[in-house]
Amino acid sequence: MIRLNLVLLLAVLASAFYLVHTQYESRRLYAALDRAQAQGKRLDADHEQLVVQRRAQATPARVQQIAARQLQMRPVTPGITQYVSERPAAAPASPATGEGAR
Repeated sequence: MIRLNLVLLLAVLASAFYLVHTQYESRRLYAALDRAQAQGKRLDADHEQLVVQRRAQATPARVQQIAARQLQMRPVTPGITQYVSERPAAAPASPATGEGAR
């Protein structure tokens, strides 16, 4: 009878230690999950902020200002426009003259 009591006592102690260990792991994992969710929310907020900054950087007025200041571009005016005309192409050699036909 004493052996059975000792075996049962050891089983209860092992079960208690396992229960404590399981609860500890559960709390640890829940805390890690909570930290990961908080970090995800921070990253979402950072992403939204970066999207807003990108939109602000790409406004047409800002692009025009940078083009004028850094690239020294200017608006098109008839005074600075150069027109290129196509010269008439040379007449192709005809087979009647003997060139190219053999």
